[in-house]
Amino acid sequence: MRALIHLLDAGREGVRATPGWLGAQLGVNSASTTALVDRLERRGLVRRERDTRDRRRVLLVVQDEAVTLGWSFFGPLIHEMVAEMRSFDEKELATVRRLLLAMRDVAAARRRAQQDSSARR
Repeated sequence: MRALIHLLDAGREGVRATPGWLGAQLGVNSASTTALVDRLERRGLVRRERDTRDRRRVLLVVQDEAVTLGWSFFGPLIHEMVAEMRSFDEKELATVRRLLLAMRDVAAARRRAQQDSSARR
């Protein structure tokens, strides 16, 4: 599920997801990533596609079934969360937004530091 979330997020953000990118997001080695992508592909959730910019690279493309699966899992929760957010005024939402963005930045900085540390070993 985490792999699909990363791939769906990548699609929304315009990130060209490769198996190496997915493995880095999940913190797993290339053999584990290959096995995971194989399973996702067998289930019809992703497909491998040659990168038209660099034919040596393989991109991971999320299939419609994965999007449907994601919405079936998260859709009701998202709708309930949006409904609840409507009870907050703009000032409260701005404070929450600032907090969440700051926490996202802290987590991203920590992830980059860990990746840099691992790369140096």
